[in-house]
Amino acid sequence: MDLTLSEEQEMLKKAAREFLADKCPKTVVKASEESDEGYSAELWQEMAELGWMGLAFPEKYGGGGMSFLDLAVLLEEMGRACLSGPFFSTVVLGGLPILDLGNEEQKQEYLPKIITGEQISTLALTEPVARYDAASITVKATPDNNDYIINGTKLFVPDAHIANYLLCVAKTEHGITIFLVNAKSPGISYTVLQTIARDKQCEVIFDRVRVPKANILGQLNQGWNGVQKIVERAAVAKCCEIVGNIQQVLEMTTDYAKERKQFDRPIGSFQIMQHYCADMVTDVEGSRLATYQAAWMLSEGLPCTKEAAIAKAWVGEASQRVIALSHQIHGALGVTMDHDLQFYTRRAKAGESSFGDANFHRETVANEMGL
Repeated sequence: MDLTLSEEQEMLKKAAREFLADKCPKTVVKASEESDEGYSAELWQEMAELGWMGLAFPEKYGGGGMSFLDLAVLLEEMGRACLSGPFFSTVVLGGLPILDLGNEEQKQEYLPKIITGEQISTLALTEPVARYDAASITVKATPDNNDYIINGTKLFVPDAHIANYLLCVAKTEHGITIFLVNAKSPGISYTVLQTIARDKQCEVIFDRVRVPKANILGQLNQGWNGVQKIVERAAVAKCCEIVGNIQQVLEMTTDYAKERKQFDRPIGSFQIMQHYCADMVTDVEGSRLATYQAAWMLSEGLPCTKEAAIAKAWVGEASQRVIALSHQIHGALGVTMDHDLQFYTRRAKAGESSFGDANFHRETVANEMGL
């Protein structure tokens, strides 16, 4: 296993960083957070024209034919820039599961629209009990002739209010099934929730929502294995974003420690500050290695349940240590809303629990160890 980025990946990383620095300054991030939609439609279309939505999809559907590891590089840069919008929900939570589980007709119908930026998709999985197991699914799909009728409530569904399609995970008679649901179907209602990251997480209520049987994604009653793969990949993808987040925090903090002076010398010359920065870089590099190992295994099609869980458990807690030390070094400046650190602090805190917190993933690691 060689985790050194290829020449093509280095080019992607450089191009993405330059594009986001130009097109996604913090003024754009702030405007997206404060808007009803949660993203810039103009920026979304520019990203589609660059081929970002289609990066990890096969060329036969109009994609770039690249790997999940390539997508990991792009996600890290998005985390570094605090990019707002439905890229994660559309590509990671919506598009890749259709690629994995959909039949050819479904792939031909949905993937080209995702790749061109025409369609926004997301995953409706979590419920008020906020667990990631099959027993927690109470939203019910009941057969009715050639349709299913879906009833129940989903929570923390990202970007549902602007989505064209939802991948709804529902309880059916003999198991769990994933449905492709038109987000504008009669009976669906949305409430955008207030979150620390100021992203657009929604409560979605299904009130007798009718879905054709042809919209089943994968096999009837056999959907939970697919859900587990979706969550596993999403956890690694979220780690990629967090790594970009804390890398930028590290660089901001070390730059500040070199420039800020107390007692006629830079604060970075004091041993305690040096040790803080050393601890930060240790956590950042450890997070990157754990994340990219899992991303590489996903790209190679290798089983990586343990590695993905290790990455998410470590990265979630490491990010909080990095953020805390950054605030220590910045002092009062770091807690003002005029300083960029607050964007990273809020996103890292939200990312810590996304797709399972550290304790959830420790249990997964223990299970994989046979304990």
